[in-house]
Amino acid sequence: MSDAVIETDLSPTRALAARSWREWPGHVLVSALITRAKAAAWLLIFPAVALPVWIIGSERGWLAEQILPRPADVLHTLNEMIASGELAQHAGISLLRVVLGFAVGAGAGLVLGAAMGLSRRVDDHVRPLFTAIAQVPALAWIPLAMLLLGIGETLKIVVIAKAAFVPVAMNTSAGIANVPRALVEVGETFRFSSLQMLRHVVLPGAVPPIFTGLRYGLTHAWIALVSVELLASSEGLGYLLVWGRQMFWLDTVLVAMIVIGVIGFASDKLLAGVESRLQRWRTDGV
Repeated sequence: MSDAVIETDLSPTRALAARSWREWPGHVLVSALITRAKAAAWLLIFPAVALPVWIIGSERGWLAEQILPRPADVLHTLNEMIASGELAQHAGISLLRVVLGFAVGAGAGLVLGAAMGLSRRVDDHVRPLFTAIAQVPALAWIPLAMLLLGIGETLKIVVIAKAAFVPVAMNTSAGIANVPRALVEVGETFRFSSLQMLRHVVLPGAVPPIFTGLRYGLTHAWIALVSVELLASSEGLGYLLVWGRQMFWLDTVLVAMIVIGVIGFASDKLLAGVESRLQRWRTDGV
């Protein structure tokens, strides 16, 4: 029997199996679990490769222990810092700074971005200055901010806020200005007022780019936090990085790096979850 005949004979069976799978009530849950398992597998690829190389390299002395501490030493330091409360103290201080700075910067970015997206006049007057400010990285503002604000908490909040402000404002403006015309026409058909148009059409249509800006803003906020704590702080995760480097305690440096990565990853996933819920609400309400 030829291959063509075999394929023809199996096609109805495959079609029936596919239809049965789609009709099975639990197929959505299983498909979601499979998708998440694939995503988790991709996340684990780098650790699965890097950890054995790290273990072998430290055991064979490819680099000095002061440069590449053993994973067991890093884990021991992590446990000690957790038990003493030192890690929680520094992480809590850094997290509070990020939350405050991000709230200020993202709030201002949402307001300005919405104004630029809704009003051509505001956009024409504000965008040139905004673009010029956006080209200067948040880190470049630190020396000037130190002269004006000192090296206290205000400095850190302002630098973090500036880092979050730019991507949030840019994406909010673009998202609102580029809401599909078809959605606007639907609102006009129902004779929505300006407030109704904003609430039911513009903002729901701009949710994806707005949350893209929020997630980028949060990433930039963490980068700014570490940078400003490296330069002007006596507490926080950035300070742990500097202190560990100065004392040649690379295990402490690695612990701080791991904690920063974990908290940053978790906060990004939190925003992604909020976006997903808003998107589901928008779909359910249509």
